[in-house]
Amino acid sequence: MSSVLAGRLVVVLGGSAGIGLATARLARAEGAEVVITGRDPGRLRTAADEIGARHSAAFDADDAVALAGFFAGLPTPIDHVLVTAGGPHYGPILAMEPAELSAALSGHMVRATQVARNAADRMSPGGTLLLVGGTGGRRVRRGLGIISAVTAALPAYTAALALELAPVRVNLIAAGFVDTPLSARLLGDGLDARRDELRATLPIGRVVGPADVAALAVHIMTNTALTGATYDIDGGQQFVA
Repeated sequence: MSSVLAGRLVVVLGGSAGIGLATARLARAEGAEVVITGRDPGRLRTAADEIGARHSAAFDADDAVALAGFFAGLPTPIDHVLVTAGGPHYGPILAMEPAELSAALSGHMVRATQVARNAADRMSPGGTLLLVGGTGGRRVRRGLGIISAVTAALPAYTAALALELAPVRVNLIAAGFVDTPLSARLLGDGLDARRDELRATLPIGRVVGPADVAALAVHIMTNTALTGATYDIDGGQQFVA
């Protein structure tokens, strides 16, 4: 039996590594035509060659002109768009300069809005705009800083955007720790200790990887009853100390 994604066009912003690459890889394995973007041309080219992407484009997703040009050049209809570009901001709130604070608070939502504005009229009814956030807003604690407020705001933003974009669907993946190159850069020498801690404490007994998130992303793409919702994937991290 053919896959629901066979012949569909899936666009992944931030598709050269981590969750984005894993999702692009799985969508391609399910028969989708895949377009990926990223800021690093070399890494992007390697990823595109590996998965057999239909097209790749190197640019910063926060560049409004580049983003508009990218979507204008894509064939239609676009079936699914995953936005993984951008990263979290950690650190004490009072230590952040105003410009840094503004960018941290609005970055995810401004980026998603710009993607929606450029993609909506080119997407098929029932297609998906899929965002990636986190679970930091579930248990606010010292050290997370502004990321708790950002992740807490994203579910409401997602629901509001889903109403505006209907019949295009909008959903949010709220991920806990995922073992990606980004996590490695953020944790540095503390990465192995964090992995060991999670293996010992998570109810699932292992660390969540990009492939786990990719499986959820593809499910959300193919289940046309889902919109305006937030889906946690953290291995039970928010329920343990």
